[in-house]
Amino acid sequence: MAAPTKTPLALIAAGGTGGHMFPAQALAELLLAEGWRVRLSTDDRGARYAGGFPDAVERSIVRSATTARGGLRDKLTAPLKIAAGVLAARAAFRRNPPAVVIGFGGYPTIPALSAALSLGVPRMIHEQNGVMGRVNRLFAPRVHRIACGTWPTALPQGVTGIHTGNPVRQTVLDHAATPYAPPGDGPLHLLVIGGSQGARVLSDVVPAAIAALPDDLRARLHVSHQARAEDGARVTEAYANAGIAADVQPFFADVPERLARAQLVVSRSGASSLADITVIGRPAILIPYAAATGDHQTANAQALAETGAALIHPESVLDAPGLTRDIRAILNDPARAAQMAAAALFLARPDAARRLYDLVTEIAR
Repeated sequence: MAAPTKTPLALIAAGGTGGHMFPAQALAELLLAEGWRVRLSTDDRGARYAGGFPDAVERSIVRSATTARGGLRDKLTAPLKIAAGVLAARAAFRRNPPAVVIGFGGYPTIPALSAALSLGVPRMIHEQNGVMGRVNRLFAPRVHRIACGTWPTALPQGVTGIHTGNPVRQTVLDHAATPYAPPGDGPLHLLVIGGSQGARVLSDVVPAAIAALPDDLRARLHVSHQARAEDGARVTEAYANAGIAADVQPFFADVPERLARAQLVVSRSGASSLADITVIGRPAILIPYAAATGDHQTANAQALAETGAALIHPESVLDAPGLTRDIRAILNDPARAAQMAAAALFLARPDAARRLYDLVTEIAR
């Protein structure tokens, strides 16, 4: 293996969705600020969420696959694709050895962590959710540290985790603890976010729930609704028919700004979304994704519900009348809304990236 350069290289492996990529971006930003070189290893899906990474981050697209999705042919060829990715990662490590490898989950982390394991490179994983994902669970007994974003996290037997929190991007930290404006007689801002890929169920139920609010609330509402592209037209029409001012987009690049001015957030309970909500400090109604592995989005939401920062609406019983009731109750009770915002802020870990960075430097050569 070639001799390492004076400037250490951290290899960050992440992929799949924004839930993996956003905390990886937060760590990359801090590593660069501390003088490290950073390389991101991801796949084509993950690369769609890499636009916010600093330009100084090297990028490599790896071949990866999953046996959990696709047809029979995809499942049969997945091991071959993964093996090819591991061999390519080993070759890259020999050319440019990393001082440490940090995996954030998703199948694209398999090649990097496998190569690190086989070559004895210091390695760790960061698990964002309250239930560990398949790939992180596979590597959990074979890494030097396990950082947990949600606490408690269900871990394999014999494995110990360290609660760091979920790192948030600098654009979120720029709005950390922005003073909350409780709902009053003026404009009301409602943010609806379904994770990095939107959520059809939110597009089905939320506009109808908001349309059923009393006239005095509807007239003052400004809704920002993140909806999948294929749902955008009907969501926009639903709000327009109800006379509600709404901005409907498939992806909001300025979520932190919209969070900062929101009186209420209706959201999935993905780990990154909850980290943003707590760091900025906003009341929320959470709708966990029912098909999430191990029901981890419900696990993510528990702490917010228990501290009074959020209400949980299980997808299995979600309906417009129940959502209307809770939106109305919060927007008509400024004191309650302010208490929920304060409770969210109490759970925040704005220093999560720093805590994670300290673990990286602890194990790095």
